[in-house]
Amino acid sequence: MRIHQRLSAFLSICLLALLLGLQADPAQAHGKANVEPKIGILLVTFGTSVPEARKAYATIESKVKAAYPGVELRWAYTSRQIRHKVATEEGLRNASPAGALGRMLDDGFTHVAVQSLHVIPGQEFNDLTAIVEAFGSMPKSFERIVLGPPLLSGPEAMQALAKAVMASVPGLGDREALVLVGHGTHHLASAFYPAMQYYLQQESERAFVGTIESSPSMQDVLADLVKRKIAKAYLVPFLTVAGDHARNDIAGNEPDSWKSQLKAKGIACQPVMRGLAEDPAVVDIWVGQLGLSLKALRDEPKDNG
Repeated sequence: MRIHQRLSAFLSICLLALLLGLQADPAQAHGKANVEPKIGILLVTFGTSVPEARKAYATIESKVKAAYPGVELRWAYTSRQIRHKVATEEGLRNASPAGALGRMLDDGFTHVAVQSLHVIPGQEFNDLTAIVEAFGSMPKSFERIVLGPPLLSGPEAMQALAKAVMASVPGLGDREALVLVGHGTHHLASAFYPAMQYYLQQESERAFVGTIESSPSMQDVLADLVKRKIAKAYLVPFLTVAGDHARNDIAGNEPDSWKSQLKAKGIACQPVMRGLAEDPAVVDIWVGQLGLSLKALRDEPKDNG
């Protein structure tokens, strides 16, 4: 059923992109040498319904604007559920990636750098990739559109992230540990979580990665902590923002939260309610990836076939 829903959604996106392209101003059609390039940035995140957590996006926006002044920046949420909840409860409307790109096309943008603010290249990133490819392949679209990878895009990014994360926490005592807790996925991209732990443990052997919904599981991490006789753990959300999952699944008082489960094993916990987007050094990784996309916009013209 979910496969049919995703296929239906993808076909709808392609149709929307095609219709927008057919309605576009002919002067904006690719291949027109007399059209002045109009470059834009679209930052795409899962989204959050927690207003306080949303402040983290301001850190990203300020960094991007400082790095690339004069380039217009827009946002999109990939989560339909979050978009609906925020609209219903707060009256705030956030665009979907397809909707945001459609408006940018209608507003005359010719070159767009789309930057994923997801942590891993999972299903949300796959869906975003399909949307970007749909806009990139239609006949009357942007001159060029480039998609930047999520945070965990390869060895260099993971190594840089490991250093940034370890620099943001106090020095660990002999029986203390750092535990990054991510969302988790049953997508093949789940392999990035143990890979990230490998790079973290190059910085500290008492740094671990776990997930809320997949592997490495809470029980996997607990077993490691008990084996190493850890007395205190810093629980850090391995999430773009410290939203609902961070407040409830990680640091909540419910019996099944990470904090409660570790305490039940005699391990003192100190939740650190800070999303990755609140760490300037982590945001610099995304900003650097965006810079490569902006360079590609200028260096590689769109292939007209």
